[in-house]
Amino acid sequence: MEVQIKDNKIYAPLKDKWLIIKPEEEVRQRYICRLLDSYGYDLKQMDQEVKVNNTRRGTGSARADIVIWKTKEDRQEKKYPIIVVECKAEKVTIREEDYYQGYNYASITHAKFFVTTNLKETRIFRVVEGEIPNRLEEIADIPTAEIATNEKKVKELLNQTKAFTRDEFSRLLYKCHNIIRNNDKLSPEAAFDEISKILFIKIRYERDNTGTQIFSKDAFVKLKDAYNSMKSKDAPEFYQFLFEKTKEDFSKDNLFDSNETIRIRETSFEKIVEELQVYNLSTTSDDVKGIAFEKFLGRTFRGELGQFFTPRTIVEFMVSVLDPQEGEYICDPCCGSGGFLIRAFEYVREQIESELEQRKEEVKKQLIPENYDDLKPKEQEAIDTKVSDAFAKMNFEADINNAKGRLRSLSFDCIYGTDANPRMARTAKMNMIMHGDGHGGVHHHDGLLNVNGIWDGRFDVILTNPPFGARVDKDIKITEADKFTDEAKIKAYVKRYGEEYLTALKQVNDHIGESLLDQFGVGKMSGLTEVLFIDRCLNLLKPGGRLGIVLPEGVLNNTNLQNVREYFEGRAKILLIVSIPQDVFMAAGATVKPSLMFFKRFTEEEQARYNGIKVKAFAEVQDKYIEELTSIENDLAKRGKEALPAPDKKKLRARKKEIETAIDQEAKTLVKQRFDYIIPIADIKRAGINSIGIKIENDLEPLLKEYTKYRKENNLWNTRHAYTSYQYNDGGMTRIREFDGIVSEPEMFYGKD
Repeated sequence: MEVQIKDNKIYAPLKDKWLIIKPEEEVRQRYICRLLDSYGYDLKQMDQEVKVNNTRRGTGSARADIVIWKTKEDRQEKKYPIIVVECKAEKVTIREEDYYQGYNYASITHAKFFVTTNLKETRIFRVVEGEIPNRLEEIADIPTAEIATNEKKVKELLNQTKAFTRDEFSRLLYKCHNIIRNNDKLSPEAAFDEISKILFIKIRYERDNTGTQIFSKDAFVKLKDAYNSMKSKDAPEFYQFLFEKTKEDFSKDNLFDSNETIRIRETSFEKIVEELQVYNLSTTSDDVKGIAFEKFLGRTFRGELGQFFTPRTIVEFMVSVLDPQEGEYICDPCCGSGGFLIRAFEYVREQIESELEQRKEEVKKQLIPENYDDLKPKEQEAIDTKVSDAFAKMNFEADINNAKGRLRSLSFDCIYGTDANPRMARTAKMNMIMHGDGHGGVHHHDGLLNVNGIWDGRFDVILTNPPFGARVDKDIKITEADKFTDEAKIKAYVKRYGEEYLTALKQVNDHIGESLLDQFGVGKMSGLTEVLFIDRCLNLLKPGGRLGIVLPEGVLNNTNLQNVREYFEGRAKILLIVSIPQDVFMAAGATVKPSLMFFKRFTEEEQARYNGIKVKAFAEVQDKYIEELTSIENDLAKRGKEALPAPDKKKLRARKKEIETAIDQEAKTLVKQRFDYIIPIADIKRAGINSIGIKIENDLEPLLKEYTKYRKENNLWNTRHAYTSYQYNDGGMTRIREFDGIVSEPEMFYGKD
């Protein structure tokens, strides 16, 4: 059965009428087709929008999206159904509360199976009679129409736990990786590149083919035969043709070079396609797909490519500590595989989705009158249609492909990163796409130099794990090769960012031939990469911006770096220092014991206060020594017969140096006393993972709760206040946005132009 769409309407066979097409309605009708075609159910066994209780839930009646009975007779006799389905719009992330809401409907109707679907992700749960459990039990599948009446087989299905897990997917990816290495004798890194290409061919195919169509070996062979029957003599082999089309589709993401080809034999390609055909990557959730890809990366890169990954427990903690908000600009200048950027994106996305659900409830209250339950069915249906229409328009806020949506803005405007390793930069982009966001501003570029969207004073939040233990020598120069010369892109960036972008380019363009160290205030004190990146990150932050960085333990307490610490103390406050057990990072491939440090760059007011305290402190201390210093300088200035003997001059110069050192130390002590603040320090013994990567207790979780309470009570930084309200008027949706007390003009929000 095919879904019928005509103009702005979609045919609903269960209602035998045309309905206004809305994202959730389209999902419902497509899933009904799947029930008919893949599971063998009859329309007479199903119904849609079934009222499941007689309560108003405060805002309207509760209706199950799709209800399926064992037989058409059961439906006619109003017996208990076997399956209840809850549908969500395709672009909407299904939240935990949605599962429990739908489960509640299924429980009320005494169904045995409960399904949630947005087509992209479909999850199936068994229903425990008379119980709403703390943890829903996910199972492999729903019964076909043929076995729905077979109690024994139904019971077997209810006992089949879902086979697809992140670990299994990760292991399968690694198996495919080994096929390439063994069959084609490629290096580990080259093998990784090839599996990445195949994954994106598969993603493209399954994204463009709706329903249950999977990029299988059979599908590949059929398409290849059709292609070969028509291809010209000079045409590439079919699998190379597929890759060319994939490169075109992802061209804006700069995933692959234009001249890249697949470097493995077709037999290897087909074998991998066959291995991967058990999964549909288009309908696999971003969470499962993304974390599985991360595990594959960790195993491959750590074990064979020698790359170091920040453990997920650490990433999650650091992001949560800094609490990025919608509308804030986020950067990682050493992004690696993109772990910090992905988690920051997910963190803010969850905020957006949570707020949207709250706003939906407010819109419901606007549209559903108090006497709803007393209205006639047609009147109720008209109101329900308005609510659904309002929700459909609001759902476009969470559609990453909607140019006007909030999620699009987060992805395209707020996430930036660089990595000096081209493979890691590409991997970060791939990783972000696997997690549902393929549009972060990630570049292959030296993290110490400006690039698209990344320049001084632009960011609210920076999270990073820079390279450490290395040095940048004085003789490393900025060269012509560091210049960005793509005129078309420069023009586009100027249009996007304004003249600020041209100013940012001067960091490179105006300093060709000069030492890289000279571009940093700390460069004269140290060439250590970790020190330079602290300076770089503080430069990138706006006044009041926040930094979370992984550093070698005690780096700023090193006596050789005392002047470095003092330099940073004059630019930022230390928010928190967390000592982490080395075991955590040993699991990720590191050998140095790191700590987590959090800074806040001074606000303009704090910087002025600090500078004022510093000037005053030095003036006060100098006053103590001014007479002696003046006397020494006068004596040293004597000439002719009055000139002092050389030994006396030597003593005076030594004494002058002693005084200057004393002034410096005493003044710095005064500054610390007068610009004093508490620096929380925590020593964590367990951080959620041990030296071999096994999950253990995580002391970071209670620390996060404690610190969050502390920083809110002490107002350590100004939390960005964002609020969006929606008003439904005659089919239109008015959106009003508020950021930090600034209220936008009302705008009609329709999701699409």
